Amino acid sequence: MSEKCTHNCSTCGSSCGSRKQESMLKAPHKESNIKKVIGIVSGKGGVGKSLTTSLLSAYANKLGKSVGIMDADVTGPSIPHMFGVHEHATGSEKGIDTVLSPSGIQMMSMNLLLDSESTPVVWRGMVISGTVLQFWTDVIWRDVDLLFIDMPPGTGDVPLTVFQSIPIAGIVIVTTPQDLVEMVVKKAVNMANIMGVPVLGLVENMSYLRCPDCDKKIEVFGASKAKKIAEEYGIPAIAQLPLDANISKLADLGRIEDYDTTAFEDIFSVIEKTERFDSK
Repeated sequence: MSEKCTHNCSTCGSSCGSRKQESMLKAPHKESNIKKVIGIVSGKGGVGKSLTTSLLSAYANKLGKSVGIMDADVTGPSIPHMFGVHEHATGSEKGIDTVLSPSGIQMMSMNLLLDSESTPVVWRGMVISGTVLQFWTDVIWRDVDLLFIDMPPGTGDVPLTVFQSIPIAGIVIVTTPQDLVEMVVKKAVNMANIMGVPVLGLVENMSYLRCPDCDKKIEVFGASKAKKIAEEYGIPAIAQLPLDANISKLADLGRIEDYDTTAFEDIFSVIEKTERFDSK
């Protein structure tokens, strides 16, 4: 009698159909040159995922890396505004060109394709996922060392499409100190494990408030859980961002690149060590 299938093909000597697993990865635009792709994810909305994407991209750019940002949050795009970019993307029969931030960061976002930034995108999930995939296959990313993908919250259509279709080197998960967020972060970690994508770092946003009078750290939303979660899941690096009104001010002014990004030093060191993709 044959043994029951465990779905672990690496330990099985049988020649069954389940062993024929074809890659679902899609090739980028033929004129793109991308060396490494990093996803920025969260288990829920409102934790500062786009902020993390912006600051981490700015940090890499300041170190001399050629950086791109794919804003995969199609129904809630905020990346261009944070960088002060309001022009429309252009293209030709060859493909769609990215738009540059003042410091030269390449970006593509739904807001760069709409007639008005306030126009809502009222689409179903599969259409949104298809648009994100087109940001990979139809957009020309020129000589990018690091492409950061700002993904929508949760573990639905878009994250699944990105994990299956784009060669992600690893992800950075964004959280805040509350117990509820800790639970949904674990969901994001478990999804990454299921998809075989390494978790490179954990960013705890709104981790503390710095008292303007005595400089004391005040944990407004409770004690930090970043180190505990990182140790539990073997996440190699963490960054803790303060609750800082200056962040909101700079984001509103389109000058997010002016904010201090040194908190990402450890996470960026881990990103640097990950395997390259090299589309060329």
